[in-house]
Parts: sequence; C-alpha cells; structure tokens
Amino acid sequence: MASSHTVLMRLVASAYSVAQKAGTIIRRVLAEGDLGIVEKTCPTDLQTKADRLAQMSVCSSLARKFPKLTIIGEEDLPSEEVDQELIEDGQWEEILKQPCPSQYSSIKEEDLVVWVDPLDGTKEYTEGLLDNVTVLIGIAYEGRAIAGVINQPYYNYQNNEKQKLREHGNEAKAGPDAVLGRTIWGVLGLGAFGFQLKEAPAGKHIITTTRSHGSKLVMDCVAAMNPDDVLRVGGAGNKIIQLIEGKASAYVFASPGCKKWDTCAPEVILHAVGGKLTDIHGNALQYNKEVKHMNSAGVLATLRNHNYYASRVPESVKSALVP
Repeated sequence: MASSHTVLMRLVASAYSVAQKAGTIIRRVLAEGDLGIVEKTCPTDLQTKADRLAQMSVCSSLARKFPKLTIIGEEDLPSEEVDQELIEDGQWEEILKQPCPSQYSSIKEEDLVVWVDPLDGTKEYTEGLLDNVTVLIGIAYEGRAIAGVINQPYYNYQNNEKQKLREHGNEAKAGPDAVLGRTIWGVLGLGAFGFQLKEAPAGKHIITTTRSHGSKLVMDCVAAMNPDDVLRVGGAGNKIIQLIEGKASAYVFASPGCKKWDTCAPEVILHAVGGKLTDIHGNALQYNKEVKHMNSAGVLATLRNHNYYASRVPESVKSALVP
C-alpha cells in the first residue's frame, strides 16, 4: 500500500514518527541526569548528549528509509554505527490519508533536501527552560521549504504533574492534556496541523527575539518595531510557535546567528497558515543543498502584517547584514 503514496507524503509521515522518537530521546537523557555538555564555538553555543543521540536517530532513521535524500544536520558528528534502538521505522498513518498537493506529487527522493535541528534551544534545555525546546525536521524542494515537522518534547510539562494527580483520583481525563509532548506538521498547499491557530492581540506589537544571542544590532532592530512588549526566549521553532499561537506578533532577529536547520521546518508551518518568514531585507530564504548554512541576513517572521515590520527595519541594520 505504501507504494501508492507519494515520496513527499511518505517522508513527512516518517519524519513525524522520527521527530517523536527524538523527543523521547531528549526526555530520557534529561531524566537520566547526564547531559554530556560540550561547548562548540562559545559558552552560549552548546551541544549535549541529547543533541548527539537525537541527530543520530533522526538522520539514520530517515537515511535508511530514503537512501537518496540529502540530509543536513546541525551537529558535526563522526560517522559511526548507530545503535538499533535509536532507529525509528514507523510512520504516522494519519498523514498518509491526506492528499499530496499536485505540484509535489511527482517529486523524486533525490530532489529533496532535509534540514535537521535535533534539539533547537540547547542552552535552554541545559537550564531547565524546557518549553523552549523543539526538534525540527524541514523538507526543501528546488531551494524552497515545502514541508516540515516540529516536535515539542516538553509541551504541557507544567500541567503534567497535576494531570497525574487527577488520574489517580476519579477525575481521569483522556484528553490531550494528559499527554506530554506534541508534534506539529505541515505541507505547503495542504495546511499545518497539530495546534490551534490563534492571532496575536490586534493593534499590539509583541516582538519575540533571542534570549541568549543578543547584540546592539538585534536590540536596535527590536526597538525600531515600536514594541508594546518584548519576549526573550530560546529556539527558532519555539518563536514561530509563539506567532501561530497568538503570543507574539513578530519574530525579529537582526543577526547572522540563525542557520537553515533552525528555520526550514518552522517556515513551512508559518507559510502554510498564511504567515511569512524572510531575511531582514525581505528576501526569501534558500534551502538547496549547496547553500551556505548561515542565515547571514537575519530573520523576520510574522503571522500577519509582514510589510509593517519589514518597513521599520533600520537602514543601519540592513547595511550591517548582507545576504
């Protein structure tokens, strides 16, 4: 039966299960207590055992099932035999019930590039800010982000302890509140699923921006947006979720610190519900396999009113950030 499904929808269905597996690995490493933290380039650029194991799991699982894919992961890991327990062979059957948008129905495996951030928000993960953490699997075709999966391993974790208490009483509730973690997915032309779309308060300019990679350039750009409020949080995936759930109006990051694996999957989810993600100049981001990994001209993302925010980016910021 699987052969009757398009390559794209099979890949998304597999990426969904693979992202869930990565979320389980991330929770397990934290529960075991040995994070195995190493500094990569600086004290705010960290890698943990969870980053390493989650990337091995995601990349190896997808490569086994789709050997002709180009897969680009954040972590620079030595090639080694991957433990079988890290491999996820499943696929999310609900996705296979959805129609593939006609423009993608004849895509071949070798035409797709997958961008993987196995643990977005690593610094926050090490500090216990667990709602900032996501697993990102973005799928690109002809340089454009067309499908993506975001897993939040700790979605609902603050309510989870209360839920456990209720389940031991007579108030057991078999709703989504009982589950720790969630997975959001989307395909351009089909939609985005796994969350409730909500608009930010009308007339308010609520800016979400970096928590640990701030600079004068970033702050100047945020200030130019005339914000009513500024949210400083970790993780690009987390910030895009803030946009689609109405907690923020714009994600502003006037810095070259963000990479393609940070933005590919979140961009799809945002674009699938009518939002927009560009660099600080308003240019679309490119995701072909030869492209440089750095989003060197920053990121500007909105669910609505992208032109308003783009128009307020100072010239000094634009001239400092070259695409």
